[in-house]
Amino acid sequence: MKKKPANIEESSLPLPPKNFETATTELEQIVENMETGQMSLEEALSAYKRGVELLQYCQNMLKDSQQQIKILETDILKNFSTTEHDAP
Repeated sequence: MKKKPANIEESSLPLPPKNFETATTELEQIVENMETGQMSLEEALSAYKRGVELLQYCQNMLKDSQQQIKILETDILKNFSTTEHDAP
């Protein structure tokens, strides 16, 4: 049986991070590696692209978290002010 040729684009795509902490850890490692100055131009460009992807992921996670906090705070403040006025 012949194997299907692997799609180069699919196999070269990095996996998305599992969570925010994993993304920040990978991003820190990329920065450390780039700061050594030992990467080739191609490696540095690839690392930079991955860093941008991770940065966007982290920014989106923070934005989503901030929105959730605003929603929670609004709900808590509504409940708090309602019970405050109900007291004799």
